[in-house]
Amino acid sequence: MAKLYISGIECHAFHGCLKEERIIGQKFSVDVIFDVDLKEAILTDDLRKTIDYVAVKDIVLREMKIPSNLIENVCGKILKSLHSQFPNTKDIIVKVIKFNPPVNGVVKQTAIELSKNDLSII
Repeated sequence: MAKLYISGIECHAFHGCLKEERIIGQKFSVDVIFDVDLKEAILTDDLRKTIDYVAVKDIVLREMKIPSNLIENVCGKILKSLHSQFPNTKDIIVKVIKFNPPVNGVVKQTAIELSKNDLSII
């Protein structure tokens, strides 16, 4: 098995519990790691035998457009969508990073990370 990393998918989204977060939004970043067999892709040089980066980015951005109160919720939705699109992976790890969360103090970012093992709770 190989690890395929797609990191730093950036977007402006409207997640959060505060009214202001839903109005002005903020910067988010999403990282995805696939644990997947890439032997055929390595041997054939065929895009259909690996994870299509564009499809991953499109799924992430589609799910990020739907406002959620919690980044835990949006992370779970991204994970479920990726699992549906790429069911033959051994594991998928999704990390959603929220920059400058409104916590009445200086916090650079918060993040949630979920894996396919967490799908049973989703």
